[in-house]
This record gives sequence, structure tokens and C-alpha cells, in this order.
Amino acid sequence: MAAYLAIRGRRINSIFTKKIMMKKIVIAFLGAAALVSAYSFTMNEEPAVAKKAYSEAPAIGTNIGDTAPEIVMKGVDGKDIKLSSLKGKMVLIDFWASWCGPCRRENPNVVGAYEKYKKAKFKTAKGFEIYSVSLDQNADAWKAAIAKDGLVWKNHVSDLLGWNNAAAALYGVRSIPMSFLIDEKGVIVGKNLRGLELHSKIDQYVKSLN
Repeated sequence: MAAYLAIRGRRINSIFTKKIMMKKIVIAFLGAAALVSAYSFTMNEEPAVAKKAYSEAPAIGTNIGDTAPEIVMKGVDGKDIKLSSLKGKMVLIDFWASWCGPCRRENPNVVGAYEKYKKAKFKTAKGFEIYSVSLDQNADAWKAAIAKDGLVWKNHVSDLLGWNNAAAALYGVRSIPMSFLIDEKGVIVGKNLRGLELHSKIDQYVKSLN
């Protein structure tokens, strides 16, 4: 009888010990699950914020509201001029060529806009510049047209490839003259602006002309 009770006691202790161990395992598992859950939230939080910020930035493209694609091209002196170097200012990207009659006839209006707005105070931009992209193939003809038409701003670029101009391809230019007006953040706010339409559009961003 004593031996029987001893064996039964050992069995009860063994069962009780197993229950305690199982309880500890369950508690440990639940704690680990909670830790993983908290860690997953922390890991996912930053990409979500980054994704939100990215989704709010205008896409790069050539439509109004897009961020204008970067242009890096040789100037008349052979040195690269980046469109992005003008960031902070209102910029007219003007596609033209010395051999283009409509371009040459529009040039006085572009010159007039430059003279009118180069010293203007803008609501948010820090000035006005023109970034001229020539679809010329002859460097001498290009430079002569700049001088003859009085295109006195410094930002003249060309790769001298004519209709194969890299910037023209990037912006989907199929005919010239063609222009893109971008704000101080590099966002396109106007396209194909000529004559008084160019002045009217720029006027929307001007605080005072002097």
C-alpha cells in the first residue's frame, strides 16, 4: 500500500510539473508573438511614411503638374549647363533653331519677356530665367542667330544633332517653337506659350515688376 501511494504521488507530481511547464511555454509564446507584432509595426512604419512622401511628389514628365526632366547639355562655350542649376527661379525652357522661321519670328516676344521679368519680384520664385535649347546642327549658325536676335541670356544649349536633339526627344518635342514654363520647384505650369499668352501666364506668378 505504501509503495502504491508513493508511485501515485510521483505520477501526480509529474503531471503537475508538466502542466506548469506547458503554462510557461504558452506564456513565453504569447510574449514572443507580442514582441514580433510590435517589431513588425516599427519596421513597416518608416516605409509607409516614405511611400506617402513619395506619392505626394510630382512625377517626372512633360505634362502640366509634372516635374520637368533634367537637361544637361553643352553651352556655346562647350561647358555643361544643367537645367537644375536654375532651380528656385521661374524658368522658360524654349526649344528653337536658327533655321526655324516661326522660332525667329517668336524670338522678339521671348526677348521682351526676358527684359520684362528678369528683375521682377515673384510671389515664391527668386527670379526669371530662360533656358534655350537649339535644334541646330551648325554651331556657327546657332551662335550667329543668338547674336542677331539679341538673345542675351546665358543659358543656351545644344548637342548640334538637329531633330535628334536629346532634350527634344526627352520632352517629346515634335515641332518648334515649343516651350515649357516651370516654377521654382521645377514643376511644369505651362506649355507651348507664345505671344501675349506667355506674358499672361508669367504674370500669374509675379508680385511686382520692379
